Amino acid sequence: MKVLLIDDHALFRIGLEGLLERREIEVVASVSTGIEGVSRARELQPDVILLDMRMPDMNGIQTLREIRDNEIEIPVVMLTTSSEERDLIESLRNGAQGYLLKDMDPDDLVNALHDIVSGKTVVAPELAGVLAKVVQQGNNSNNSDPAPFADLTPREHEILCHLAEGQSNKVIARKLGISDGTVKLHVKSVLRKLGVHSRVEAAVIAVEQDLCQKR
Repeated sequence: MKVLLIDDHALFRIGLEGLLERREIEVVASVSTGIEGVSRARELQPDVILLDMRMPDMNGIQTLREIRDNEIEIPVVMLTTSSEERDLIESLRNGAQGYLLKDMDPDDLVNALHDIVSGKTVVAPELAGVLAKVVQQGNNSNNSDPAPFADLTPREHEILCHLAEGQSNKVIARKLGISDGTVKLHVKSVLRKLGVHSRVEAAVIAVEQDLCQKR
């Protein structure tokens, strides 16, 4: 696995680089600014990007947006000290595949990176309840609106339920006998119809509403 580190704290980058390489994960570059990080991501095409939230000039969310605006589809993982709801939700809405805390065990970090590279979205266990609460609050505030789930086709509903189980596009494609590209198109359609910006938000909604129990 090839990793790009973007963090303005040199000591943290150096320490993390050593931890990852001792676990046979190659750090292809370690940079201190979002601008340089976007450039290196495009140039090096790592398997995953580890991105800090609090950085001067261009913060983590701005860097994430720049990565996605440049159509760089490499999985991005926010690795931060922030457990604020706003930071978590904004990261997922802007296309992060993971939101992890810097005080986590190194082996847990490595396991999370493998899951993310395989296509899963991973949120720090301490924040799973926060995400569920925010999504539930959003659902309750819109109870008078027509349920968006009615707009899902049977195939999209089926794929949403696979997302709720944390399955990657490749696994879903294999189970349904369709191509990865077709799954990707269906996932984009599901997110658009539900009005969310990430797989994990869609998955939480599906679980909270017991959608997959109603099939």
